[in-house]
Amino acid sequence: MHRAIVPLRACAAVCFAQALCAAPLAAAVERIEEVVVTARLLPKPQQAVAASVSVLPAELIRDRQARHFEELLNAAPNVNYSAGASRGRFVQIRGIGERSQFVDPVDPAVGLYIDGIDFSGLGNAGTLFDVEQVEVLRGPQGTAFGASALAGLVDIRSAAPTGEPLARLEAGVADYGGSTVGAVASGSLGADLRGRLALHRNRSDGYVGNDFLGRDDTNRIDEQTLRARLDWQASDTLELGLTAIGVDADNGYDAWSLDNDRHTLSDRPGRDAQRSAAAALRAQWSGAAAFDVQALATWMDTDTDYGYDEDWSYPGLCDGRDCEGWEYASTDRYRRAADARSIDLRLVGRPATLGWVAGVHVIRRDTRLDREFHDWDLDAPGQFRSDYRSGHAAAYGELEWAASERLTMNAGLRLQRFEARYRDSLGLRERPAEWLHGGQLSAQYDLDDGSMLYALFARGYKAGGVNGEAIGKARKAQLDPQLLAFLAARSEYAAELLDNYEIGWKYARPDGRLNLTASLFYMDRRDVQLKAWYVEGQQFVGYTDNAASGENYGFESTLAWAATGRLRIDASLGLLETRIDGFVANDPERGFVDLSGRAQAQAPLWQFRVGAEFALLPRVYLRLEYEGKDAYYLSDSDDQQSDAFRLLHLGAGWRGERLDVAAWVRNALDEDYAVHGFYFGNDPRKFYVTEPYWQFGAPRVAGVTLSWRFE
Repeated sequence: MHRAIVPLRACAAVCFAQALCAAPLAAAVERIEEVVVTARLLPKPQQAVAASVSVLPAELIRDRQARHFEELLNAAPNVNYSAGASRGRFVQIRGIGERSQFVDPVDPAVGLYIDGIDFSGLGNAGTLFDVEQVEVLRGPQGTAFGASALAGLVDIRSAAPTGEPLARLEAGVADYGGSTVGAVASGSLGADLRGRLALHRNRSDGYVGNDFLGRDDTNRIDEQTLRARLDWQASDTLELGLTAIGVDADNGYDAWSLDNDRHTLSDRPGRDAQRSAAAALRAQWSGAAAFDVQALATWMDTDTDYGYDEDWSYPGLCDGRDCEGWEYASTDRYRRAADARSIDLRLVGRPATLGWVAGVHVIRRDTRLDREFHDWDLDAPGQFRSDYRSGHAAAYGELEWAASERLTMNAGLRLQRFEARYRDSLGLRERPAEWLHGGQLSAQYDLDDGSMLYALFARGYKAGGVNGEAIGKARKAQLDPQLLAFLAARSEYAAELLDNYEIGWKYARPDGRLNLTASLFYMDRRDVQLKAWYVEGQQFVGYTDNAASGENYGFESTLAWAATGRLRIDASLGLLETRIDGFVANDPERGFVDLSGRAQAQAPLWQFRVGAEFALLPRVYLRLEYEGKDAYYLSDSDDQQSDAFRLLHLGAGWRGERLDVAAWVRNALDEDYAVHGFYFGNDPRKFYVTEPYWQFGAPRVAGVTLSWRFE
C-alpha cells in the first residue's frame, strides 16, 4: 500500500550520483579505504560480504559530529529509530524492531553490541567518541547472534590500541548549551602490550523549554563515557585482550507538550538515566595447525532510571477555565537493574578452500524492575515489582567453500535453547521455554570487472515472552470482561520466525575510488510480535501480541565515490513495503479492529541520503548532507503517521597535521520532524479528546569542534 509519492528530486539526486559511477574520474583521486566487517563469524571486507551491510567509519562520525548512534543511523538505508526517551535508542531495520519499553521484559529484534558486549535494549550506551566504526547488518543474523538479531544488528567497535604513542584532545561548543570534551591516550606499555584509554563528556540543555518551571534544561543531555582497552601478545601463539566500558548518562526526559510544540508545562519533569559497567575478555590461540581457538567472556551490569510526568502539566492548569476539576496529576517511574554474563567459545579453521567455524555460546541476563506510579484504583501511590531471568545456550557452525576461483558457497546453522522465569508482585508466574533455530545459505560469484553477485537465504528468530503487567493491571482495574478474556489468552506470546531472501550486486573499482552496492530483499514473517495498547480514559495497558504473518520487501543501494582529487560523494537509498495480516488491535475510538493489510509501524516507504565533501584548499573543506524519510505509522495499533521530512546538514573546516577545526550545522533548515508519537487523550482543556502527540527530533543546532593530536 503506497502511503506517499517519493520526492522525485531527492531520489533523482541519489540515482544521478550513483549513475555517474561510469564517468571518467580525474587523475588525482584519493582511494576509498577498505573496511572490514567484523560482526561476523568469518570477518571479511565489506565489498566481499554476501549480505546487505553498512559500515559507518570514524570519518563519517567525525563529519556528522555524531555523539550518539541515533545521530548516525540515518546514513544507512532502511534503518529507522524511535525515541520515547532522551535518546532514539530503539532501532528498527527494514521496518522491524521495538519502539519502546515500559513494564514487561523485552528481547529486542535489533541487537546492539559494543566491543562484543550485548547492550541490546540499553541504547543510551551507544556513545561514539573514539569509535573506529559502526556496522549495521540488515536482515537476520541467525547463525552468529541468534535471538538477539531477528531483524539485524548495530555493532559499535572502539578504536584499537596503537604501537606508537598517540594522544588526542577534543573540545567543542554548540547551541542550546552544548559542550563536548574528550581525551584519548594510546601506545605501547611494553614489548608486547598495547593500551588505549578514552574519556568523554557530552552535555546539552536539550531542545525544550519548560514554561511552568521557567527552565530550559529539563530535557537535558549529560553523558560520560570511559573506554579502556589492552591488547597483549602473550606468546607467539596466544593473544589476549581486555576491554572495559563505563557509561554514566544522567539525561532529563521532558519531551511531551499538550500543545504539540517544544514548550512543556510539566511540574515534575522526568529522567532517563543509565549507568553501565561492562568488560570483555578475549583470547585467541593459534598453536594448532588446522584451526585457531577463540574465546570471548563478557560481563555487563546496568542500572536505569526512566520516568516522566504523566499529565504533562501542573495542578491548577484548569483554574478559571471550563475544565476546572478535570485535571489529574501523576508520575510514572521505572528503575531497572540488569546484569548479564556470557561465554562464547569457538574453533576457526584455517584451510585454503574450506573455511569453517564451530562454537558454543551461553548467556544469562537477570533484570529486576521496581515501578513507582499512581494507582488509580486506590487513588494512591502504587508499586509494581518484577523479576525476569532468561538464559540462552546455543551451538552454531558455519562452512565457507571456495568451489572455484569465482564461486564461493556459505552455509551456517545455529540451534538455541531459551528458558526464562518471570515473577511479579501481582502474582503472575510464567516459565517460557523453547528450542529455536536459524542460519543462512549464500552463494557469491565474482565477475571480471571487480564486481560480484550474491544470493542469500537467512532465517532469524526472536524468543517469546510474557504480558505480565497488562494482565495484572486489567484484573486489578476490573476492566471490561471482554478485554480480560482477550488478554488471558495472551499471557505468553510465541516466538517469531523470519525468512529473508536476498539478491545483490557489489562493485569495487580496482583503483579503490568507487564502491557501489545494490540489493533486493523479501522477508517472510510468521507469528509476528507486535506491540498493542488498550486505552480506557487515562487507564491504558500495553501488551505484545502475535499477528499471523507479515511481509517486508524492498531495495537498498549505497555509493562511495572519490569523484576527483577534491570531491567525494557518498549516498544511500532505501525503499520498503510492509504488510500485516491477522493482527487485531484496540483502537480508542473503534474498539477491536482487524488491521490486516495495513503497513507496519516504523517502516517508511523511502529514505535517502546524499553527502558531498569538497576540498577548497589542501586542508580546507566544505561538506553538505541532505537526507529524507517518508511518512510512517508510529504504532501498530492506531493509524497516526509522522510527516515526511528532509534535513540539510552543513559543515566546513580545516584539517591540519595536528589540529582540526570543524564548524557544523545540523538540520540547517530547522525542520520539525517526529521521532515518536502517541494517540490518546491527555489534555483536560480539551476534556481528554483523543488526538496525536509528537516528540520532535533536534531543531537547527550549530557548533564548533576543535581536535588536537599529539604523536
